[in-house]
Amino acid sequence: MSLFWRIFGLNAVVLGTATGLLLWAPVTVSVPVVLTEAVILVGGLVVMLVANAALLSWGLAPLVRLTGLMTTVDLLRPGQRLPARGGGEVAELILAFNAMLERLEQERATSSARVLLAQEAERRRIAHELHDEVGQSMTAILLALKRAADDADGPLRDELHQAQEITRGSLDEVRRLVRRLRPGVLDDLGLVSAMTSLTHDFATHTGLRVLRHFDADLPALEPETELVLYRVAQESLTNVARHADAERAEVSLRHTDGAVVLAVADDGRGIEAACEGAGIRGMRERALLIGAALDITPATRTGTRIRLTAPVPGKRPCR
Repeated sequence: MSLFWRIFGLNAVVLGTATGLLLWAPVTVSVPVVLTEAVILVGGLVVMLVANAALLSWGLAPLVRLTGLMTTVDLLRPGQRLPARGGGEVAELILAFNAMLERLEQERATSSARVLLAQEAERRRIAHELHDEVGQSMTAILLALKRAADDADGPLRDELHQAQEITRGSLDEVRRLVRRLRPGVLDDLGLVSAMTSLTHDFATHTGLRVLRHFDADLPALEPETELVLYRVAQESLTNVARHADAERAEVSLRHTDGAVVLAVADDGRGIEAACEGAGIRGMRERALLIGAALDITPATRTGTRIRLTAPVPGKRPCR
């Protein structure tokens, strides 16, 4: 039934009922109107309006649900759909909206994949240049300073040694930036070794206690899946250091029900449910890249738990 005929039918029911009551009820209207007759008429009008409003609310409920979904839909949380019950224009409108959401989610996932892959390619290029150009140049400077310090004497040697320490510290910082830009250990030794290195570096630089729980029988994953798991863990730990005011963090990798589950939890102050910045939205975009599900359990006093469930394509053991 079309929306027009649905509304027309609802109004017809109300008006028909009112007409029937006027025809068969022992009620007359005097001229001038008597007070009791006026009360009866006004009461009947109120009943008609309430009945009409209730029936219209029932008839237009699908449009209200559709409007609510339109105002809250988030393409980073795919799968939000409305059931298209019955027929007519309302059902066709809901079906068209669901199809539009499907197309938008696919286009968003495709565009996000292109952007993220371009970002990783740029990270790889910058890391390569830092390692090959800046790193080698600073290493040459260290060697030159060492030779100069060996030949110098007195206060000059001390100054050259101090310059060596500053250069060595800068070189270590460059290497740390290279590891953050492109984790070479992920390509060389696999996910578990990369996650171990990540958590160790995080604990060293922040002073937080980091607990690791990695299953020994993790399956082999696609390179994109490993990279997404690594980046989500990296961003989660960065958020813990910046915002959580925590003393302890826990990182785990589990293999369960045909999926690898990454969980990062902390004992900090937590975040509000609606407080999702660029970092969390970036994690959601990365999850869409591999078809994973990202769940965030916020709190205000007991910390935050981030859980990423990535599908497993094969059953070979992880490196």
